[in-house]
Amino acid sequence: MPIKRRTGAVLALLTTSALLAAGCGGGDGETPVEEELYKNPVTLSWWHNASQDGPGKTYWEKVAKDFSALHPTVTIQIEAIETNQLQRTRLPAALLTSDPPDIFQAWGGGEIREQVEADYLKDITDQVKTETANIGSAAEIWQVDGKQYGLPYRMGIEGVWYNKEMFARAGITAPPTTFDEFNDAVTKLKAINVVPIALGAGDKWPAAHWWYNFALRACSVDVLKKASVETVFDDPCFVKAGKDLKTFIDTKPFQPNFIATPGQNDPTSANGMLANGKAAMELMGDWNKSTLETVAEDKAALAKFLGWFPVPAISNSAGDPKAALGGGDGFACAKNAPAECVEFLKYIVSPEVQKAYAETGVGLPVAKGAEAGVADPALKSILEATSSATYVQLWLDTAFGSTVGNAMNDAIVAIFAGGGSPEKVVEAMKAAARK
Repeated sequence: MPIKRRTGAVLALLTTSALLAAGCGGGDGETPVEEELYKNPVTLSWWHNASQDGPGKTYWEKVAKDFSALHPTVTIQIEAIETNQLQRTRLPAALLTSDPPDIFQAWGGGEIREQVEADYLKDITDQVKTETANIGSAAEIWQVDGKQYGLPYRMGIEGVWYNKEMFARAGITAPPTTFDEFNDAVTKLKAINVVPIALGAGDKWPAAHWWYNFALRACSVDVLKKASVETVFDDPCFVKAGKDLKTFIDTKPFQPNFIATPGQNDPTSANGMLANGKAAMELMGDWNKSTLETVAEDKAALAKFLGWFPVPAISNSAGDPKAALGGGDGFACAKNAPAECVEFLKYIVSPEVQKAYAETGVGLPVAKGAEAGVADPALKSILEATSSATYVQLWLDTAFGSTVGNAMNDAIVAIFAGGGSPEKVVEAMKAAARK
């Protein structure tokens, strides 16, 4: 999943490339002598978020096995941890210790800046110049003050996954492109006794992402950029986002008890509702296809009905109607990790390995040429939408950093629960920014 992201705020996402480099891994700006690599036995501990049995978890196991086959002195020990637990609990705690994992999931944005300021990460700038040059601007999300501290392997925008068969039964002839059309689709789905939208507010972030998208529509690009860099939230568009969200919630588009429903990884989750024909839509990132397949009782039926469309535009809003919310996943190395850790990062983003990643259907690759491995129609739609977006805003809880992000998400979920307000979301963000 959700998984989240990098420097400052904004991405001009490019689906660009990284090349497999033979060279030298290293730490903190110092390039090791090449012949020192792979000379002595090394064990790398690796934490990633593909925790559920499925194509993602299997893929990473193969990547580790293949790298060790190429470099027999390197042993890779994998621990797969659910995203929310990894990002919010396990990793922050591990980084406080003297023995963090060598390589781990990194989402960029304000989060990685906080980790760099705490001196947790290895500076890999000199070792990955070829890779970052070929990845392009997406690599900047894993930079802090011009230095590289991680590499992305997946990048894409968020949108609405939907059941094409339910849309047809409700008389919805095409995916909505405006929010007026979207609200009309919700009404038509209710008329045939279908849950319009599955929501996993029990995990907080899936609910918060609705507010993010309303903010993307309410706020200009300049306001979002400033907020991401300076954590300043004075513009009234942030309150408007909450008001628009509340208006939408009041139309009752979600299933009963959505506030306690988990987001993913279970047949009873919001993810499971869409996968098993119990809801018509779900707002989620490009990674969602693989998680839907994992919980689907009938994978053939899922493949037949599943579609995707971008988040609709809102008329008369200050935001760019063709802007999108998105981000990616990447990995970073702990400050004192062996030089082989950086080599493993470079291997992960090599074109051949990235093409194999694309073929899993788990997400969209960043390496140029690897897009040839994207076969699924829904994922191809996301790839095209990502390329055509005029502006891609990094997930807001990542762009603003974990301190603001956590407070913001809690306050947004309070609106869903009926006890919060648009103003309280902004108050929480400002209070957290002052800490």
